[in-house]
Amino acid sequence: MIINRLLRKNMSPARIAGFVLSNFIGLAIVVAGLQFFQDVKSIYSDDDGFIKKDYLVVNKKVTSANTVEGKAAAFSAEEISDLERQPWVRKVGRFSSVDYRVTASVQTGGRGMSTYMFFESIPSEFIDVAGSQWGYRPGSGEVPIIISKDYLTLYNFGFASSAGLPQLSESFMGGVPLRLHVASEDGIRSADFSGRVVGFSNRLNTILVPQEFMEWSNERFGSSSVKDASRLIVDVSSPGDVAIGSYIEEHGLEVAGDKRSSQASFLLNVITGIILAVGVVITVLSFFILMLSLTVLMEKNREKIHTLLQLGYPLRRVGAPYRALIAWSCAGAYLLALAVVYGFRLSYLHQLEGLGGGHGNLWLAPAAGLGLTAVIVVLNSLAVGRRVERAWRISR
Repeated sequence: MIINRLLRKNMSPARIAGFVLSNFIGLAIVVAGLQFFQDVKSIYSDDDGFIKKDYLVVNKKVTSANTVEGKAAAFSAEEISDLERQPWVRKVGRFSSVDYRVTASVQTGGRGMSTYMFFESIPSEFIDVAGSQWGYRPGSGEVPIIISKDYLTLYNFGFASSAGLPQLSESFMGGVPLRLHVASEDGIRSADFSGRVVGFSNRLNTILVPQEFMEWSNERFGSSSVKDASRLIVDVSSPGDVAIGSYIEEHGLEVAGDKRSSQASFLLNVITGIILAVGVVITVLSFFILMLSLTVLMEKNREKIHTLLQLGYPLRRVGAPYRALIAWSCAGAYLLALAVVYGFRLSYLHQLEGLGGGHGNLWLAPAAGLGLTAVIVVLNSLAVGRRVERAWRISR
């Protein structure tokens, strides 16, 4: 207690208050920026468990010239190579389509229905499905399928209501086997399969089967004619990159899904990065403010520190008042920042929930702020220890 009074006698409350204020501002910006990002990103994130948000599905625009000339809007090998050379492209995959006829039927509620279908496939590396659920062994009678959510919506609220058929949930469809009949164009070669719906995608507007099944079935039932890819799936470095939009527009391409969502997500990441950088800079400056304040304080108490060390007080005991000052001032700034951030969160949470957001992780942002606080405490405590040790060497 006496040592604390002696060593804190020349303390400047203004300097300590300056550190607490600057540290509070820096931490509040960092924690608030992270928390707001966590709450908002769910609005723009694409909740699709089968393809990543960094994948774009692109196709050519169908024009009147294509219709008149009877040409398919497909990609040539040169166009695909040009796309692969773009700096924002990591990988390009081709959509393959069936070269035969497909009929699907299903029995539900004592009633049956059948329809013509089509299949497409993409390389398995672009599909995020457990290996036990996806893939095909040639000759197997069961085929896993991924269906667009839009198709199920059209059936439930369009066809089913007008035809007097029951509406089907995703979980129910996953348990109902589809009867698939495939046949060559001439009808000579045919086979029956059992289709198993493994999931629904809101980004793939198609009916997807494994690449292995597509290759095997086209070879067996198709005409063996080589077709150019009509659609591509592209792994990009960032879906919101402005260079992507420029390339898409210049080459007359279309991107499946909502491009604005990807662009907004990209912009949100950039703005969050800038905010966090500003907060970190202010926090670092507060660190130097505290270090400077401690240096001045210890310099004023140099004679007292030398005297205490000569009297045999241990180095840790002499540095304890300064370490306590560091810990309490940092803890106060952190708790104050936390209170302000969660007060700020309450002010926007109701409006954000109305847009489908506001459900972000509540621990990540405080943990990041606590980590920054711990770094400041540790570095300043180490600096205090070095100064006390230097004074001990001089006093010997």
